Amino acid sequence: MADCIISALTDICRARKAVVEQAIIESGLSYAILRPAVIFGDEGILINNVAWLLRRFPIFAIPGDGNYQLQPIFVEDLAELAVTMASRDDNIIMDAVGPETYSFNSLLRLVARTVGSRTRLMHLNPALALLLSRLLNHVVGDMVLTRDEVKGLMANLLVSEQPPTGDTRLGDWLAENADWVGTGYMSELKKHYR
Repeated sequence: MADCIISALTDICRARKAVVEQAIIESGLSYAILRPAVIFGDEGILINNVAWLLRRFPIFAIPGDGNYQLQPIFVEDLAELAVTMASRDDNIIMDAVGPETYSFNSLLRLVARTVGSRTRLMHLNPALALLLSRLLNHVVGDMVLTRDEVKGLMANLLVSEQPPTGDTRLGDWLAENADWVGTGYMSELKKHYR
């Protein structure tokens, strides 16, 4: 039941984003719409929780082949980009992405290596990986992975054909923060639906 509610909330948020974007575009005001792929930094949920799982579990289930791509951007690069774009008068819609593109497999290997994990990476049918994530939802009291997130990952929606807009490299940031990344779980629900 909780999974259905969370999935519905996720769908509502996505629909609202699209409606808000359209309203901004039609407003007649100048606008800069930034679409970040994956955000990393002190409050970045995805990278932290991947590290948390890799630190604690002997197996990490990867939906499908893991060759789909991500292009993470550092939160401070995103903030700087937002300030820069806010000072412009022209209208722009831009993907906010960092300088590196990773396959999901290579991202997992990087995080595992950085946090000293020996977790076995296992490719599973996406439906089975989702089923396992639903079991994990009950352990952490959060929505670890949704069907829409898997579809988005596998459709390469977290990578852009536009030039990078951020400069900070995830690998460098991880190396500097390896001692704390993934030491605690960050709840998506608590962050967004307090």
